[in-house]
Amino acid sequence: MRKEIKNNVTYLTFELFKGVKHGYSTRIGGVSEGVFESLNLNFNRGDSDDNVRENFKRISEALNINYDRMCLSKQTHTTNVIVVEEKDAGNGIVRPLTYDNVDGLITNIKDMPLVTSYADCVPLFFYDPVKKVVALSHSGWRGTVGKIGRITIEKMCKEFDCKPSNILCGIGPSICKDCYEVSSDVAKVFIDVFGVDICRQILRPSVFNPGDKNKYMLDLWNACKITLLEAGVTEENIEMTDYCTMCNPKLFFSHRVMGAQRGGQVAIISL
Repeated sequence: MRKEIKNNVTYLTFELFKGVKHGYSTRIGGVSEGVFESLNLNFNRGDSDDNVRENFKRISEALNINYDRMCLSKQTHTTNVIVVEEKDAGNGIVRPLTYDNVDGLITNIKDMPLVTSYADCVPLFFYDPVKKVVALSHSGWRGTVGKIGRITIEKMCKEFDCKPSNILCGIGPSICKDCYEVSSDVAKVFIDVFGVDICRQILRPSVFNPGDKNKYMLDLWNACKITLLEAGVTEENIEMTDYCTMCNPKLFFSHRVMGAQRGGQVAIISL
């Protein structure tokens, strides 16, 4: 990914997505203070709404997108993906959300910025330059094992006649395979869903607790990539980050580093 700075706001973009407005925010360039310093883009964590709204305005200006038409998700670690329509413009930013339990958003409407929120989970970006459709999905371990990436692609194909081979996909910053320790019950769920052979690629013994058979390291990035490939996306149409949120606490908010008292990043994409 490429780091960009505009109006003192730092954000990341994908090389593959040059044809569409998009970005993944960092914590640099906002007005929030204390544990929320400085570009906090999460409501309902203790920061003032005025600060968060000002931060959204700043990232909107940096990306040259319409603040008033942003459409936010309502994430609860589901695999629920919805199609965003004109009536949804401004949801969660200038008026209350009209839906719940939504971890993925899709639209073909121009100037309808989609927004999903993060602290260590994986942001998945989607863009079909043929059918002019964009999407975002929030993929924590539950979303990853539930294959929300495949579900998003299938919905893009069903609703807009997209072809998986045309879809560009970005796997954005999250906790990396060298930082993400999970318990054996989480590992077992992945083995049940992905199978033993694939889990040899995405699971390994804990580096933090060597010899502890109840702890494993999980590679969410490659798990997401495998799911996208299985869904029909081509290898050359997938771009994967090398930015870890836990390794870079000065650049990102990280739940594993900071706990619940922290800010958060967002992924944004708009036709």
